[in-house]
Amino acid sequence: MPTITLEQWQALIAVVEAGGYAQAAEKLHKSQSAISYAVQKIESLLNVKAFEIQGRKAVLTTTGQMLYRRALALVSQSDDLERDAHRLSAGWEPVIRLAVEVLFPPPLLLGALQRFSEESPHTRIELIESVLGGTSDALLNKQVDLAIAPQLPPGFLGEMLLRVRLLAVAHASHPLHQKGQELTLLDLDTYRHIVVRDSGLNRDQKTVTVDVNQRWTVSQVATSIQAVTMGLGFAWLPEKHIEEELRTGLLKPLPLREGVMRETPLYLILANPDFAGPGVKRLAKIITETIQVN
Repeated sequence: MPTITLEQWQALIAVVEAGGYAQAAEKLHKSQSAISYAVQKIESLLNVKAFEIQGRKAVLTTTGQMLYRRALALVSQSDDLERDAHRLSAGWEPVIRLAVEVLFPPPLLLGALQRFSEESPHTRIELIESVLGGTSDALLNKQVDLAIAPQLPPGFLGEMLLRVRLLAVAHASHPLHQKGQELTLLDLDTYRHIVVRDSGLNRDQKTVTVDVNQRWTVSQVATSIQAVTMGLGFAWLPEKHIEEELRTGLLKPLPLREGVMRETPLYLILANPDFAGPGVKRLAKIITETIQVN
């Protein structure tokens, strides 16, 4: 059994982050002697030196730096375990947080949420509509319980839901449609490309785009569709989002020699499969079933 308590590890963390024993005592609402004793107990039990005094400041030793990093992970895991256990004991979750890549067809998403709401009307849904890396960030930062993402972040597993078809399109009267020939990348160079911005913190500027002289970058797929339908540029747009515009001929696929269609996979990812509540599991099943019947 561990001989060092979580409370003692929390004391060490507080000394590091608050900048000293007195500040840590104030932060944790404990006496300075209690904080000092907790750190001394760690050092004594492990036969190491976590801090050394430089002037009036306690500074981590090399060993102390390792202990601090591992203590952070341990306390974080403990908090996660406690929170998830409380969630499970309460039955169906009062709130489910969901991050969905904007390429996912909105009618399918809303239909799945409506079906779930009929079964659990008192469960609130908090939806983050994200682009590319933004969904991964939401998972990695523990902001959501469930996600539909175009890639699997490190440390996560997921099930393939579907592949989204992206078509290179422009308004029917756009000059690119008036050339009367197959188009190459060079033909696109003098026309405006409408791009949806990656909502992740580390944005990949080269994702799903081409390098042309003119570019507008927007935050929503709906905005890019509006811009293209107004004849303001061309874009690769999700086919399901523009079915009506394609059917009426308002938008037409560009006659590209290659690359007119791209495919992006979308995965269904449980943020914490081991502790997913019944509501999260049920919503995930409903989303999967919705895809299977459409």
